[in-house]
Amino acid sequence: MRIIKRLHIFVLRSFLPLFAMTFFIVLFIVLMQFLWKYIDDLVGKGLSIDVLGELFFYAAVSMVPMALPLSILLASLMTFGNFGEKFELTAMKASGISLVRVMAPLIIFISAISVGAFFFQNDVLPKAQVKMWTLLFSMRQKSPEVEIPQGVFYDQIPNYSLFVKSKNQETGMLYGTMIYDVHEGGDNSTILMADSAQLAFTPDMKYLYLHLYNGEQFENLREQRTPGQNVPFRRETFFDKQILIPFDANFNRLDEQGMRKQYVGKNITELRQTIDSVGCKVDSIGRVNATALSREMAQQFGESKKSKANKDAVTMAFDTLLQREDVTTRSMIYETAASRARGEYQNYEFRSTIYKDETRVMRRHQIELMKKFTLSVACLVFFFIGAPLGAIIRKGGIGTPLVISVFLFVIYYIVDNTGYKMARDGVWAVWFGMWLSTMVLAPLGVYVTYKAMNDSAVFDKDAWIRFINRLTRRSDKERKVSYKEVIFNEISVPVAIERFLSIREEALSIREMFSRPCGYSDYFTTALDTDALTVLSHTLDDTIEYMADCPDKEAVGILHKFPIFRAKYLYSPACKKWLGKTLKYIFPIGVCVWLAGKQQRKELVRNLDNTANLCNEVVSRLEKV
Repeated sequence: MRIIKRLHIFVLRSFLPLFAMTFFIVLFIVLMQFLWKYIDDLVGKGLSIDVLGELFFYAAVSMVPMALPLSILLASLMTFGNFGEKFELTAMKASGISLVRVMAPLIIFISAISVGAFFFQNDVLPKAQVKMWTLLFSMRQKSPEVEIPQGVFYDQIPNYSLFVKSKNQETGMLYGTMIYDVHEGGDNSTILMADSAQLAFTPDMKYLYLHLYNGEQFENLREQRTPGQNVPFRRETFFDKQILIPFDANFNRLDEQGMRKQYVGKNITELRQTIDSVGCKVDSIGRVNATALSREMAQQFGESKKSKANKDAVTMAFDTLLQREDVTTRSMIYETAASRARGEYQNYEFRSTIYKDETRVMRRHQIELMKKFTLSVACLVFFFIGAPLGAIIRKGGIGTPLVISVFLFVIYYIVDNTGYKMARDGVWAVWFGMWLSTMVLAPLGVYVTYKAMNDSAVFDKDAWIRFINRLTRRSDKERKVSYKEVIFNEISVPVAIERFLSIREEALSIREMFSRPCGYSDYFTTALDTDALTVLSHTLDDTIEYMADCPDKEAVGILHKFPIFRAKYLYSPACKKWLGKTLKYIFPIGVCVWLAGKQQRKELVRNLDNTANLCNEVVSRLEKV
């Protein structure tokens, strides 16, 4: 019992530093991704360090759901990879301790993290996201720093455009200044030109203060224009002029209440209440639309019945009645019908838009509700993938585990993002889209855990080569027949000739079967007799073994040239119906298999032709003997 406790402490001490290191590294990486995504909203705004630090803190808290599963996967891979590489895992198993017993403390620890992740998603994350998005939107609305360039117009001040020919970087003096003031409209614009100017902010940071020297002011007076006259303007010359331009450079935080009402700022209770209320609203809209549509259809049906009753008295085609009217009346009838149809279309389109908007709101809340649970399950799934996989590959360090972790996480991210978008757009059910990544990766976790518990060599290169060779019936062996100097059982020449003639006929028969052209569909649906090829292979092997006792050296020398036949699945995958149908409908893989199968069939036909020719050579030699 003491050994087990020490083992558990050893496993935890090995895992926790790696988990902490990988978590903060991954969190830093995803935080940098966030920074590059919103860099345009942050740069050039003159934001203080404390505001930026607050934003990065809340962003880091919001990125925990993305960083936590990847860090668990990487840390568990590295931990058990180190155990396997240093033969510590082998020593544990040799002591009679199973892999599950070794993983037991980490299973408890990861389960505790999963429970904590649930409460984090429900209680902490909504508040962090509210503050992060509120800060980010506040930063977007903040006016940029006034940094007027030289030689170009600066238009970042609302309703103003400034041009500076040159400026003194040390004193801040601007030379060759032009200011276009269009806050009263382009027709009433004001233009100021000055030889030099100084720019500063008022103490409350709400106005730009401009001190102009030696210039002129031109102002359009469109409001004083009389009809038929040109637009008058006013010209003013000044030596010293001071103006104030409204420009709020302060950082003003938006109210958080607006963001709290969004789906990102709600916990499970609030999300369920919103889903229930919006669901009732959606059902109510649906019932109102259905009732209105039924009423209109019934009204139209009643009018049609009434008009049919009226037609009993006078039966006349509509076209005939319409043709009796003059052109103006017919045009009015067409326009009235078209206007009524457009009105009905816009009415139904407006109803549909309202219904879709409410349904979209409900789906977004349902997605956020599912996210409260998916993170916890993802932590467990990634642990049961990483720990057994590390025990199988037995590679420690950060190289191989990092490659495998990134590969698996990319698959998880793609599948999860696809499911999220499909659920958001209403293509899939919300529960299916949000749990799709878990449904894809959970079987992998079960599989690698089973293989690790049974010490299966999942990533053994030699095992995979043997599996591929067994799958394709591939053999790199060459036929070897040695001439015997001393022969105890000499062959019967007529029997040998008869055997080779039989092999030749069988080879030609099989050649005719496999030389027929086949299309993509026929390749996967038409089964060929590969058993005949197996029989030919056994017959040829037995005959060559029989011919090894031939006293003629040249006849024995021909035997080396006979090819070795194996019944490969690529020759005819339709022999296995499930395999043929599966490959046929997996289009990219199916095309590759089809092309490879055609090449294999061509090689088989050449070998069968070669076999028939070699049989003729052996028969000719035996007849001479």
